[in-house]
Amino acid sequence: MSNVALLQNVIDQTVDIVNQVSPDELGRPSPCADWTVRDVINHITAGATIFAISAEQGSVPDDELGRLMGGDNVGNDPQGAWATASRRAMDAFRQPGAMDKIVKLPFGEMPAGVALDIAIFDVATHACDIAHATGRTVTDTELLEAALAMGQQMVGPELRAPGIFDDEQPAAASASPQDKLLAFAGRKV
Repeated sequence: MSNVALLQNVIDQTVDIVNQVSPDELGRPSPCADWTVRDVINHITAGATIFAISAEQGSVPDDELGRLMGGDNVGNDPQGAWATASRRAMDAFRQPGAMDKIVKLPFGEMPAGVALDIAIFDVATHACDIAHATGRTVTDTELLEAALAMGQQMVGPELRAPGIFDDEQPAAASASPQDKLLAFAGRKV
């Protein structure tokens, strides 16, 4: 499976999880430190928009980046906002030549393929955060194992800091793929 197809799978799984979130679940704490379920949806919505603009234009204008990273990106419709942002990201990564670009994200310049891998890991992890917080499960084992493998290649000691990724947590060999991914990302599950 190509990584563009893998991102589509991550998005499909995340749309399914997000669409099941009821209004009263938005305020629940997530395994992602200090974030509620709504905060996580807001973050992935902003992230999808940032990845989309980067793939479309090469970088995100500073004023728009500040708005996306510090603002309310979901308003009164978290499900609709996430669906719109994720479709835009998929459309951007599917553009002819998109994977040949160098893109600038808030944490540096990189080939679009590396940005795509970051998006896969980030969104899969946050889908698991939302699922865990709301008593649901991301069930695509192949997807979660691929996201974990990508994370293991990308997340080194320099990214293990509060607010980014806490220290990897223990996960039993028998733990679910969702819990293994969350534990790798520093979540206590």
